[in-house]
Amino acid sequence: MGEWIPLTTPEGPVRAWMARPDTAPRGAVVVIQEIFGVNPHIRAVTDRFAQAGFTAMAPALFDLVRPDTELRYDEAGVSHGRDYVAQLGFERALKVVGAAARWMRESGHSVAAVGFCWGGTLAMLANTRLHLPSVTYYGGRSVPFLGEPAQAPMLFHFGERDSIIPPEDVQKHRVHHPDAEIHVYPAGHGFNCDERDDYDADSAALAWDRSIAFLTEHLR
Repeated sequence: MGEWIPLTTPEGPVRAWMARPDTAPRGAVVVIQEIFGVNPHIRAVTDRFAQAGFTAMAPALFDLVRPDTELRYDEAGVSHGRDYVAQLGFERALKVVGAAARWMRESGHSVAAVGFCWGGTLAMLANTRLHLPSVTYYGGRSVPFLGEPAQAPMLFHFGERDSIIPPEDVQKHRVHHPDAEIHVYPAGHGFNCDERDDYDADSAALAWDRSIAFLTEHLR
């Protein structure tokens, strides 16, 4: 369903995986990758948002440091992904997210951000800094930014068996963002991804339904 398109950003050109619905869009979603790039999983998620009726775009954030990066969910992938994240930084990545949001807004859409893992933290920052409604799946680097006030509705998904995000960090989200919608599932980190060992089909399905309901409400 999707295709690669060029995206101009303040940091330079990148590719973006673009997927469009078959009917009039219900809004638009910037899909923000994990540390593994816009790999087959993220492209499939982007296509799935289009199937649900949203125009969806996943900008290839790592194009700014290593073009065409697609990493596997293994030890080498984690090592390389963390290195690229460190090289890129949140500020530059957020400028790319902002460029994707502007592209879709200029096409006449209301826009939200949905991110996974590292991208989940970027989705939260897209809320606090870019004023986008946001859906965060297991954002593992969000705690240092929790003092930033929400600028739009927020939805957070966490796994109760997440070895990266302890329960006390989930509670910090509740304290700092009492108006946010926060759900915890009987699963580990990365439970939405069927290529990960921690994939949990039931939790992923419930989180997806809640995400679609959230986007439908806030992108009217």
